[in-house]
Amino acid sequence: MYGIVTRNEEEVTWQEFDRTFFEMKDVTGRATEPVAGAVNMISAFGDNAAVEGDPTLAPVDEYGTPATRERPYFDWDYVCPSKDTYREGILEMVEDAADVNEDVRLDDVGFPREEYCYCEHCNARFAESEFEDRRAWRRNVITEFVAEARDRVPGDLYLTLYPDPYPGHLDARSGLDLDALAEYVDEFVVPIYDMAYETTYWVEVIAKGFADRLDTPFSIELYAINIDVDNLIKVMDVADEYAESVLFGYEAGNARAAIRRKRADEREGVDHSVDPE
Repeated sequence: MYGIVTRNEEEVTWQEFDRTFFEMKDVTGRATEPVAGAVNMISAFGDNAAVEGDPTLAPVDEYGTPATRERPYFDWDYVCPSKDTYREGILEMVEDAADVNEDVRLDDVGFPREEYCYCEHCNARFAESEFEDRRAWRRNVITEFVAEARDRVPGDLYLTLYPDPYPGHLDARSGLDLDALAEYVDEFVVPIYDMAYETTYWVEVIAKGFADRLDTPFSIELYAINIDVDNLIKVMDVADEYAESVLFGYEAGNARAAIRRKRADEREGVDHSVDPE
């Protein structure tokens, strides 16, 4: 099963795709109306515009360093997951999306890295909580948010995961407790992006790691912009062995060409394996 992740509403109806994810809100803060024919995607705690408008929304480490795109390791500005007003705004977006299509996907859920957050709000919430361990408290913050979103989604709830299946890493990095989240999430999505896919063994390593780690179904999202179609077909084959579906990010035309060629080759019996000679 193949799908597309797109910002272009006209691509939602393309027949080559079995499922479509429409980016309703992205990490820049750009937001549009939800689309009826797609699973609407919402970037939860990645939001450049929100942090530019109110820098106090950004998570900070113990030294007060904010998790913004001016810092190393961050491609966008993060919002602290315990900021109530912003969080409620995201949940309202989830409700709006679910009113149009009962399935919803959440992106960018979690704390930005393991050293976050030590803002005054988080420090007070942790001190007032029942938890003695800060990592356990962070897990609870994220699980509660996903549970609240689940209450607003009558259909399937999808959740994007950072592509690191090693045990304990997602917990340490972002506060994601996969076992707890599985109670609320119907399907995880793992983006495994590369600019060329000249080799694919590493894609298989990551995919197999998630297959071993998760009981919940998961899909793999591939990068499709300016990727050679032959390379895209090869990595499709790898991902397809492990994932519920293979999704293509942000270049529907290239994805469509790869799907068409793959299906045509399968009908003609073409073998894509490497000649040992």
